[in-house]
Amino acid sequence: TFNLAYYRMQGLSSMAGYLPIGDANAITLELGERSILNVVKECPVIAGVLGVDPTRDMKRFVDKLADAGFDGIMNCPTIALIDGKFRKDLEETGMGYQLEIEVLGYASRKGLWTKSFCTSPDEAIYMANSGVDNIIVHFGNSSGGTIGSTSVMEREEAVARAAAICDVVCEKYPDVIITCHGGGIETPEDFTAFLESEPRLDGYVGGSSAERFPVEESVPKATQGFKNVKLKK
Repeated sequence: TFNLAYYRMQGLSSMAGYLPIGDANAITLELGERSILNVVKECPVIAGVLGVDPTRDMKRFVDKLADAGFDGIMNCPTIALIDGKFRKDLEETGMGYQLEIEVLGYASRKGLWTKSFCTSPDEAIYMANSGVDNIIVHFGNSSGGTIGSTSVMEREEAVARAAAICDVVCEKYPDVIITCHGGGIETPEDFTAFLESEPRLDGYVGGSSAERFPVEESVPKATQGFKNVKLKK
């Protein structure tokens, strides 16, 4: 779990998780301890962390997540989605992507399962070098539903990004799992079609497509069904 999912469940865009409106790492820990780890027993639980958090000793925080019962961590929210002058400023002031690499590398050495959002071959190979188990090719914010982006990465660009990352990772690190996330992939059918263009992908990591879209569709449908019942009076 991670703060982006928390905001989505409040009816807000995932992008709210990139605004200074909450403590991303505190939200993840509290969600885990009070809402997830206490009930989920049969599958791994992964913590999404803001690796560039300058207010914490991130190694100690990773230790705390492990002690709480998390089985792994991932870099979410991630600096990888930030570009332009703001990204440059973050990198130049000690809050860049390298910190995410170091945090996931530390978690990997502790034996935690590690997943990394990446948007370029360089990011992917650095993460693979650090021991990350799963490289996730990020295509940007998802389209679809009530709060999705109206403009997303074009399919051709997404395929090219996935191919470029597979090219550098698959040969050198054949045991690393490569998946993708976001953009215009909203349904299993979308992902099936995407695999035709890049069959080296090992799977898809759901966000909105797994926990927001189904709710947005099923709850109104169920409610409308009850409204349609003819009363016997």
